[in-house]
Amino acid sequence: MIELKDLTKVYGKGSKAATALSGLSLSIKKGEIFGVIGHSGAGKSTLIRCINLLERPTQGEVWVDGVELTSLSQGQLQEQRRKIGMIFQHFNLLSSATVYDNIAFPLRLTGTSKTEIERKVKDLLALVGLEEHRNKYPAQLSGGQKQRVGIARSLASDPDVLLCDEATSALDPQTTDSILRLLLDINKKFHLTIVLITHEMHVIQSICDRVAVIHGGGIVEQGDVAQVFLKPKHEVTKEFIRSETQAEGPLRQAIDAVHPGYTKAVKITFLGQKTYESTLSHVAQATGVNFAILQGTISTIKDVPYGQLIVRFEGPSAAVEATLTELAAQGLDVEVIS
Repeated sequence: MIELKDLTKVYGKGSKAATALSGLSLSIKKGEIFGVIGHSGAGKSTLIRCINLLERPTQGEVWVDGVELTSLSQGQLQEQRRKIGMIFQHFNLLSSATVYDNIAFPLRLTGTSKTEIERKVKDLLALVGLEEHRNKYPAQLSGGQKQRVGIARSLASDPDVLLCDEATSALDPQTTDSILRLLLDINKKFHLTIVLITHEMHVIQSICDRVAVIHGGGIVEQGDVAQVFLKPKHEVTKEFIRSETQAEGPLRQAIDAVHPGYTKAVKITFLGQKTYESTLSHVAQATGVNFAILQGTISTIKDVPYGQLIVRFEGPSAAVEATLTELAAQGLDVEVIS
């Protein structure tokens, strides 16, 4: 659906040149929600704006639904952009226009009839839950309502792709979750391809199918969200995971605490239905070891449950090793950390 090939974007020239993207390549499948996560300055905003050529890459190719955008004339590009909706961090609404007129704006630009505009805007207002606010102005709306207007406006031209540029970072956590649920609902209803950039791991974990981690203008890690979230490889990815899940100091102290006898600290990862099964307890009873849970979490990645426990096993060395072997045989991921 979307293919970015060897993208490079350089701002400025000579001694003032700054490279935002460097030889970046990425493939996004039709109908998926694809997340791009990175710190400020990593290049993620430049990346998403290159997809619809709001930023034209210095070199490389941008393919959307089989069309190479950088080769198009301005008129052809405008036609293709109608298939690519975009929502922004700070909403970008027309302050002097009502909710209705903000959503109708792109339709009027293309000469859509008044009857069709009324039908479409009415349907979009219902979709985003703003029927009662159609005659209000942006200043009369909350941040979440403004973003719902932005989403409705982006869908007015029936796009195949929706780009989300830090769409929830200006919102409080509760409002963020409601916007993410709306995007997930839109993805399911319309089989819309959504590309979402963020610096928040929670956003990726909540609705994305796959994720790419961007750092220094390049992709350092990518894959299914569960794979990247539960088994991060690059240090930048690990930083995001730690900030989301761990109190690093107290955990380290608990792991390093001295105990008599043979002990091992391990990270055990459960995925899917195994998250809710008592596998750990049954295996420990069978092998006769004691264990202490030093840290644990149960949550979901999109709609798939997962759990991660940091556990210290205590007992005879043979029994502890047999416990780790049996847990792995039961389909759990077991990683020795101390």
